[in-house]
Amino acid sequence: MKKLLLALCLSGLFLDTSYAQILSVREQARVINENLAERFETLLPQMMEQSGIDMWVMITREYNEDPVVKTMLPAEWLNARRRTMLVFHRDQNTGKVEKLAVARYDFGEHIKAAWDTQKFPEQWDALINIIKQKQARKIGINTSLHFGHADGLDKTDYDEFQRRLPAELRSKIVSAEPLAIRWLETRTEREMQFYPQLIRTTHAIIEEGFSERVIVPGVTTSEDVVWWFRQKIRDLGYDTWFHPTVDIQRADPDNKEAQRSFSSRPKNDVILPGDLIHVDIGITYLRLNTDIQQHAYVLRPGETTVPESIKTAFSKANRLQDILTNQFKLGVTGNQMLEAALEQAKREGINPSIYSHPIGYHGHAAGPAIGMWDQQTGVPGTGEQQLRKNTAYSIELNASSLIPEWKKTIRIMLEEDAFFDGQQVRYIDGRQKEIYTIPRFDRYNQ
Repeated sequence: MKKLLLALCLSGLFLDTSYAQILSVREQARVINENLAERFETLLPQMMEQSGIDMWVMITREYNEDPVVKTMLPAEWLNARRRTMLVFHRDQNTGKVEKLAVARYDFGEHIKAAWDTQKFPEQWDALINIIKQKQARKIGINTSLHFGHADGLDKTDYDEFQRRLPAELRSKIVSAEPLAIRWLETRTEREMQFYPQLIRTTHAIIEEGFSERVIVPGVTTSEDVVWWFRQKIRDLGYDTWFHPTVDIQRADPDNKEAQRSFSSRPKNDVILPGDLIHVDIGITYLRLNTDIQQHAYVLRPGETTVPESIKTAFSKANRLQDILTNQFKLGVTGNQMLEAALEQAKREGINPSIYSHPIGYHGHAAGPAIGMWDQQTGVPGTGEQQLRKNTAYSIELNASSLIPEWKKTIRIMLEEDAFFDGQQVRYIDGRQKEIYTIPRFDRYNQ
């Protein structure tokens, strides 16, 4: 019986690789549109008030979409149409936001067409007329020095807008960066109901990919696993916002992965017993994204668990996660969090590197950057943003540790998605606390 259990485990039949049900394309569209309606009604008015911008003008063109407009497209629209113009105007007295599209047809169900083509044959003239009528005090446009997400107004449309705008209105033009960032970074209560499923699925994909179902030591290459991840994501009905990476650290003194940069790792190594393997993967669903990094160890003959030295190295990286998440407080900047976390980690004898970032509508999303892998003294611009409530982050970092028996230093590179509600931060679907083993000796008794 024991031999049968071993055979079943090695074949992968005992792995729990159940995946959450994915909605049909039609149902996904319904959820996206309902979520948009809720965001327009509950978030946009308060965000416009907080930013002091009472008119938000967005101009974009088909196949060159403004990143913010892209998040506002009706689910049935895969792109903007021709030249798309949106105007959001917040009434100073009522606080309500009027949503208008300078277009021949409604922009989905929630933004009504406001172009009288008989009166204004030129689309630009119709836009300028609306701006004049509303008499806004601050007119925000999507230009930004530091955030590409908030810099979606291209030069052609910017120049044409400025040329058409009356001189008396030009002084009211401001960057809508504060408003755009709030729109992109803020997660609603409903989004946080289905976001965990997406992250849980990402974890399940990693668990299967880092198993004997996929990896045959001495045969399977790191590139084989990369493409297995890519195909699995597609087969399940999800998409990915970046090509996965799988890399290897091992005792071979000629193998220098820990010293290599992120862009120069070997791409097609055969996975061997004794290897520590690492994946960086993210998937997309219902317009939200995940970004996860985890590790697995390939057991050598006679081994039943991860070597203690590697376990210790992993625990240091877990501790670095704790040190960083303890810095989450309303109003602190990404650079302040980075500095405080690095200082504490070093006091505790950890060799840290922190490069965490917001996540949500984009994988590398708008909001405060908490370091970059090549900027450990602070990030100009994006790192100066303050932490706000109801925002999500990829807690991304690494801790370097010497492995005595390998006579080399390795990096434990971890990334898990977390949510900050304004008072505390929590991992949306937990985090990896133990390294996976291949095969899974923890799934049955020896």
